[in-house]
Amino acid sequence: MYLDARAAPPQIPPAQLPAQALACALYEEVGIRGVEVGSVMLGRREPETGTEQLAAMDLVRLALPRRVYTQSHVDYMIEGADALMHRRDEIRGLAIEWQSPVLRHFTARFRRA
Repeated sequence: MYLDARAAPPQIPPAQLPAQALACALYEEVGIRGVEVGSVMLGRREPETGTEQLAAMDLVRLALPRRVYTQSHVDYMIEGADALMHRRDEIRGLAIEWQSPVLRHFTARFRRA
């Protein structure tokens, strides 16, 4: 399942990495681990100018391994994500503080924007 992070916390502009911010909020608030598929993973920083090239979409991927979770686990995740969406205007954007030259989505450090 994918969440559209540009629609979920609409107050966060694409340059403030809404998918990464939503993935972090889901983990911090509910304990749900997801992965950002957007401007951190697919974007890049131009070495000459330092400007960010943003991805076309910002998504958060949620995946469940088969036969591991019970229905009560899934219900908890749905309820937690729904509660977070009711407070989505509190989610703040992020900025990349440091990134490695390659595969930045594995090693980048962020700060609140």
